[in-house]
Amino acid sequence: MWGIELRRSGDISLTRQIYQSLKEQITRGYILSGEALPSTRELAKQLGVSRNTVCEAYEMLLAEGDVVSSQGSPTRVAEGVCVDLPPHAEPMETLTPSTPPIRANFQTGQPDLRHFPRFQWSQLLRKAYEEMPLDQFGYTGPEGLPKLREEIAAWLFRSKGLTVRSQDIFITAGATQALHLISEMLCHRAKGIIIEDPCHMGMLRVLRSKEVTVYPVPVDEHGLQTEQLEPWNAGAIYVTPSHQFPLGGILPANRRAVLIRFARENHLYIIEDDYDSEFRYCGEPVAPLYAMDPQRVIYVGTFSKILFPALRVGYAVLPPTLHRQWKYLRTHTDVQSPPFEQAALAEYLGSRKLDRHVQKMRRLYGERRKLLLSLLKDTFGTGWRPWGDAAGLHIALAFQGFYFDQEFIQRSKQAGIFCTSVDDHSICKGRHLDKLLLGYGHLEPDEIRKGISLLYELMNGHT
Repeated sequence: MWGIELRRSGDISLTRQIYQSLKEQITRGYILSGEALPSTRELAKQLGVSRNTVCEAYEMLLAEGDVVSSQGSPTRVAEGVCVDLPPHAEPMETLTPSTPPIRANFQTGQPDLRHFPRFQWSQLLRKAYEEMPLDQFGYTGPEGLPKLREEIAAWLFRSKGLTVRSQDIFITAGATQALHLISEMLCHRAKGIIIEDPCHMGMLRVLRSKEVTVYPVPVDEHGLQTEQLEPWNAGAIYVTPSHQFPLGGILPANRRAVLIRFARENHLYIIEDDYDSEFRYCGEPVAPLYAMDPQRVIYVGTFSKILFPALRVGYAVLPPTLHRQWKYLRTHTDVQSPPFEQAALAEYLGSRKLDRHVQKMRRLYGERRKLLLSLLKDTFGTGWRPWGDAAGLHIALAFQGFYFDQEFIQRSKQAGIFCTSVDDHSICKGRHLDKLLLGYGHLEPDEIRKGISLLYELMNGHT
């Protein structure tokens, strides 16, 4: 009746069902402007509902201006409320080709979540909620909880020997948000940013989405080639000196010195992204570039690789000259990070549970890296070599005589193998087509064995 079909056992009230049905017919032009609706008594009888139910639906239409009514006259459809969608605007189902299931997942940057102490973390969250002062349920400011800032400062000293003032630490929703805010601060007035090539594509997309001009500088197995730096119209330099992504090199001391001098001479800030240096398998973590010049380097860290990616808590260590601008931008972006996860993380750091978790995962990831290299040697012989330092959750591999272009990546997907070419992370294409990235941190030994076997079959044309 009037195109209205009621579902009496549904979660939506009968009043709202009547309103929604009439609203759709009016906006789509099935009930024309000026046309009279049936009386509330008549429609209630036809639908088998109470008159009050229909009256309430009509009142909703009146309140939104879809219909007009005057005493003694029928309720009519208002003028100009028909949207009249063209036929081609109708939603259509699109068929997408089915993708074979993933049999080997070499995705980069993935920690092994199976070893994360979920129960312990849930206890900390509950404790944080129960013990948090009432004033921290409101707006606590763009800096972050003071306790977490203090614990991060202590953590940086314990883990990296880095001396940082807690008031210079600002909590973020991860490294991506930090780059958003920093690029807003430093790359305004048409200033661009100098960036490693290849680099992390996620970070590059952030910069391009903000229409920041990018000046790529080539990377070799030791990191940024500082001899190729030029005084472009840039406001900052983005680098990953402790474990270059994706090639894995550690920027040597002489290049670090050149980089610092270049930044000083050209009045630039250096954005140091330290995304996973905690997981180094030969000696202690590398000293951050920040230690060489805290007034010129912005140090960005995150806990997503150490703990779990859904924990959107990171931090930026800023020179005092940038504090005021950061606070303003953060306040007008999202005000602050959620307080409960901050408080739980502060307790996790203060109790040294994070230290023990990192030690445990460093041993685990180190064993998996060793197994991966052994399997590569046994399977591929001598026609390959690893790039970069023994660190992180992925490895870059150069294979002699192979070219990992888009055609290869598509073939790997069809074979159920998820992997990435270094060329996918390159701004200037074609320099690193012989290199493949394999993430291994999240893989069990049997998964690594199976993955290498499938990769060998694919690369030798047996699939």
